[in-house]
Amino acid sequence: MASSFANPLLAAPTRPLPRTVAIIGAGTIGPDIGYYLKSALPGLKLYLVDISREAVDRAIERFRGYAAKALAKGKMTESQAAAVTENLIGTLDYRDLADADWVLEAATENIELKRRIFAEVEAIVRPDALITSNTSSLPAAQIFAALRHPERATVTHFFAPAWRNPVVEVVRWEKTAPEVVEHLRQVFCLTGKVPLVTADVACFMLDRIFDNWCNEAALLLDDATAAEIDSVAGEFVHAGPFFVLNLANGNPIITETNTLQAEMEGRHYRPAPIFRAVERWLTVAPGRPVEVAPALAAAIRARLLGILFSQTVDILDRGIGEAADLDFGCRQALAFRAGPLDLMKALGGGEAGALLQRFCVERPGMPGARRPLDDYQDFLRHILVDELDGVKVITLRRPEAMNALHDEMTDEILAVIRRYEHDPAVAGFVIVGYGNRAFCAGADIGRFPRLLGDAEGAAQYARDCSRLLVHLDRMQKPVVAALNGMVLGGGFELATRCHGIVAQRQAWMQMPEVTLGIVHGIGAMVVPYRRWPQAAAEFHAMLRRAERLQATRALELGVVDALADDYRSLVLTAVERVKALQGKVAGIPAGAVELGALVPIEPKAVSGQPLSAEVIAIMEQAIRAAAAAPTLEAALEVGYRAFGDSACTAAAREGISAFQEKRKPDFTRTP
Repeated sequence: MASSFANPLLAAPTRPLPRTVAIIGAGTIGPDIGYYLKSALPGLKLYLVDISREAVDRAIERFRGYAAKALAKGKMTESQAAAVTENLIGTLDYRDLADADWVLEAATENIELKRRIFAEVEAIVRPDALITSNTSSLPAAQIFAALRHPERATVTHFFAPAWRNPVVEVVRWEKTAPEVVEHLRQVFCLTGKVPLVTADVACFMLDRIFDNWCNEAALLLDDATAAEIDSVAGEFVHAGPFFVLNLANGNPIITETNTLQAEMEGRHYRPAPIFRAVERWLTVAPGRPVEVAPALAAAIRARLLGILFSQTVDILDRGIGEAADLDFGCRQALAFRAGPLDLMKALGGGEAGALLQRFCVERPGMPGARRPLDDYQDFLRHILVDELDGVKVITLRRPEAMNALHDEMTDEILAVIRRYEHDPAVAGFVIVGYGNRAFCAGADIGRFPRLLGDAEGAAQYARDCSRLLVHLDRMQKPVVAALNGMVLGGGFELATRCHGIVAQRQAWMQMPEVTLGIVHGIGAMVVPYRRWPQAAAEFHAMLRRAERLQATRALELGVVDALADDYRSLVLTAVERVKALQGKVAGIPAGAVELGALVPIEPKAVSGQPLSAEVIAIMEQAIRAAAAAPTLEAALEVGYRAFGDSACTAAAREGISAFQEKRKPDFTRTP
């Protein structure tokens, strides 16, 4: 299942982004796919095709409604909202699609209907036009078998709501040209999606999880109610299987998909007969569980985990999908609270193995593990690793959190660096963010809220969070940060500890911690002043007022070494910078540094938000003390302790509470 690059944006483009797209099917998901594409690709010409004029008109009206809501919420400008409905053409005539670069079918899940659609489409479109189906279950080999040019056709499976859900499965089947799959991966990544490549089997990867999860829940109805099953399932998912089936009118879907799996893979996948007899389930809303007897709850829990683990090991044993993609897709597309592999890890191989073994006994024919369960845990969950010209490229892949750091990601980066830093075949490392929006949006707050009021505990937390950065400080092999978008807080601190920084021209950096009532604990009050003393005035403004530093200005100041115009050029520039730094890595200056004047300021952010004068005073004192410290270690220790001091302020309690409650902090209420 491996692609040429784990990060699709590292490959050289084989064709331009689509300029004209046609979506066949103006019912439920088709218009949502179209809205996503129109929002992400300004100037795109989009055809909405259906057999019903009413359906087309409703779809166009939905575009207007979505754009109006986005405008009202400040998520779009007026010009962006207007662009969504420009070059939007509804039609009933396939002949209008002759100029399409990509035709995407989102019609009813009926194999004969899809074959007729694609036969008609292929007779009209150019030989190089891409053709994809949004089917959730039908293998590409069945849909496209009769095409004259099957090499340009595959499945691109979106998840609802398609305009917002980040996941899309891209199916790699034997007749699809590899460059088509790679192109689709690039298009999706550039437009804000996370493409997950799967094999061409019934239900692909994620629907194998979802459909069988729902089917197993229905098979439990002999012993429990839908409300009881959903209540137990709430431990693992944000919404229980029966609640989701009601929401999606999904009973016929499960019947169809599991019938297909049963025909192709065995009778143990047969759909529960009750799906044909019930339209809606009597269940409970998320967060409103009913009481379930302990023994019954344990039995339901065991069966739900059993089917989840069974499908997981089958997907991995058969190479249907990759482990990290499976966990990510379950969380982001299917709304599981944790991926199945994370659940296995939390339970431990012994308990998870016992649950799986029990399930396989209760459900003969269902797949079991072909190797010890602990072996399935050997993968990187939050980063991608590629190689370009002898340089390891580490991609931070947490797009749901704008690639923010947390403990597991930090440890994965550190493990990869330690693995290769003494390998003579590796020249160095590049760190870049996934997608085109963010390098790294700071660090998750983790357990910090529990440390409010504990100066020493918070200081130690800052030391612990610095383990990767301190390792970078001591390295001789170069590490270059490639800033592919916004860089916030801990992301900026990571970048400043790398030995070189390159950036896309539109990238920008910001240190927003002061707006949360805390100071920057892992080096921002220390390292930038020592590496780039000429930029001290800008760092003062970033730290005390949360001002942004644009990449173009950072280049002028010498903070950034070079700019690039696009993602791939950025990474190639970073690789060149690694080569230039080989044998020339300069450590962070150890001695004291002269600061520019810290002119008193009004406690107000550049946005106008009132700030805490107390926190700014802690910050200013730390900046001065760190600059005067005789060693880097002593200066970093000043920062750790200042972070601990800020954790004991009323401003920190207010700022962190506001962040958790998704509101603006009110520091005027704090002493």
